[in-house]
Amino acid sequence: MKTRTPAPRASAPRAPGAKRILVVDDHPMTRHGVASLLQQQPGLKVCGEVDSARAALAAVRAEPPDLIVVDLSLGERSGLELIKDLHALHPEVPVLVFSMHYESLYAERALRAGARGYLMKSEGAAPLIAAVRAVLQGKVYLSEAMRDRAVHQFSRGAAQAPRDNASLLSDRELEIFELIGRAQGTRQIARRLRVSVSTVETHRSHIKEKLGLSNSTELVHAAANWGGGGGSL
Repeated sequence: MKTRTPAPRASAPRAPGAKRILVVDDHPMTRHGVASLLQQQPGLKVCGEVDSARAALAAVRAEPPDLIVVDLSLGERSGLELIKDLHALHPEVPVLVFSMHYESLYAERALRAGARGYLMKSEGAAPLIAAVRAVLQGKVYLSEAMRDRAVHQFSRGAAQAPRDNASLLSDRELEIFELIGRAQGTRQIARRLRVSVSTVETHRSHIKEKLGLSNSTELVHAAANWGGGGGSL
């Protein structure tokens, strides 16, 4: 399916030296809302809005911004895959994840992929502005709860860290696994990710195989428990 790349919205002039931000989100209302909010902040300038991984890579290649704000659900490609590509091709450009996906389930994987911060969309406007400014200053941004969790795990040592079988899943499989846990059916997931039903069914099959699940009932139960349990299988 051909993806139309939205043209960057016109923005008000900013003072020289304003930090340039690229917003990547496949939901138009969310993308425009984030861009409008950031554009109003002193010292920030939204240099583009795009709705896909392909368009994001093209925009960064044409003129690297100072920061990229990325959603994890981008239809044809996972936002985590985009972050890995950006980190490999443009390691000097920091990435902040702004997503509906639970921080407790995705933040660690996003940071490993190369992101410099993670914020859930449910947190609202003020935390987003704080996260943007923190990452622009070279800091890593996580919620206080997630920072405490990371410190706790570090203090216990890697050898004592609990094993999470979800780590066996690919980025796309993990995304689908979480959506299954949110009571999303195969067709709903296919529409949400803009992929075919057969593609989702193939991912479901791979997830069951990797997690040692016998049938769809066990898959739904495991996914619901994983999401509700904060990412532990």
